[in-house]
Amino acid sequence: MKTRLTSRSMFLLWFGAAISMAEIMTGALYTPMGFKYGLTAILLGHILGCTFLVLAGIIGFREKASSMESTRYAFGTYGSYLFSVLNILQLMGWTAIMIIVAGRSLNAISVNLWGLDNFYLWALITGLLVVLWLYSGSYGFNVINNIAVVMLLVLTFVMSYMVFKGGIPSRASGGMSLGQGVELAVVMPLSWLPLVSDYTRMAESERGSSTATWLGYFLGSSWMYAIGLATGLAFGTDDPTGIMLKAGLGISALIIVIMSTVTTTFLDVYSSAVSFLNIKKGDERLVSVIMGIIGMIIALVFPMEQYENFLYAIGSVFAPLFAVLVTDYFIFKTDMRNSRFSIEALISWVIGAVLYYIIMGLDIPIGITLPDAILTGIIYAGIREAEMAAKPKTL
Repeated sequence: MKTRLTSRSMFLLWFGAAISMAEIMTGALYTPMGFKYGLTAILLGHILGCTFLVLAGIIGFREKASSMESTRYAFGTYGSYLFSVLNILQLMGWTAIMIIVAGRSLNAISVNLWGLDNFYLWALITGLLVVLWLYSGSYGFNVINNIAVVMLLVLTFVMSYMVFKGGIPSRASGGMSLGQGVELAVVMPLSWLPLVSDYTRMAESERGSSTATWLGYFLGSSWMYAIGLATGLAFGTDDPTGIMLKAGLGISALIIVIMSTVTTTFLDVYSSAVSFLNIKKGDERLVSVIMGIIGMIIALVFPMEQYENFLYAIGSVFAPLFAVLVTDYFIFKTDMRNSRFSIEALISWVIGAVLYYIIMGLDIPIGITLPDAILTGIIYAGIREAEMAAKPKTL
């Protein structure tokens, strides 16, 4: 995909990526915290998560490398292959989740409007629209996406009005701590870490790209989480589709679901293709189409009841991965691109992944990702320093 992204296009890209039914559904998980504390956790988590997102994106811009290519600097060629495979798996998971959520919502709307009840049909239509969006190349990536996001913005204002106009109950039933809430917000931008450089490498400027990425995703995702939280509190459901139908949005609801799904899922499928091409070269457009078809197939069997565990699994893999990468790139500046793998980096990553689940059991108020990333970075730095100290000095 040969194109250049202006700061405006970058903002709209990430804002559009954040506007999705899955983000609203995740926001509804905060209902036990009540609106005040739930919103606090949402904002804190997004501040942390979006900062990680930007740091990873800076590497891609400076090196003009995709996210998985950039991991070669710390982990070596084979290490980047490992993470490419893991990234493809999580992106195919996201593709399936987005298609399932959209298919269910569209089916509910079509039943209400026309009496048409066929989830598989709507899932297929959603998947095909994503593939067509990808096939449109640079035009679909830049121009059509910008138009779509502006339309989504207007429609989302309408949906927000319908959800918030009656006021938000402030009751909290308990069952979710501040730390758990922060983490559920962090993991959403964290899930984009393995693909942010796929887009920042095409940016016109580092500062403009970083600001646009941070603001675009922070504003869009926080907003969607807040809508989900408000929907859960006001109506006792994590599905905003019924609320849109009660509001009489009808066709507008259909458009919101389709466009929000396509603008987000498009990025997942495209980046899964980029990750695959890091392992084996091929035609980018063809691989993207194949990945889109695979995502549609997975959508038919994916267990949605494991959604929350899926989010935590993403955090356990990619939080320590990018902690090592950022520490290495900005402090040690090790270039392992011509090496097969880095034992030091891989050991640090494994330790970080284990620590993630240990920290999860401690229920720290600032969540899991930040302490895990800090500890992983310290561990990696300690291993690197020990290695450097052990090397014989030359005159």
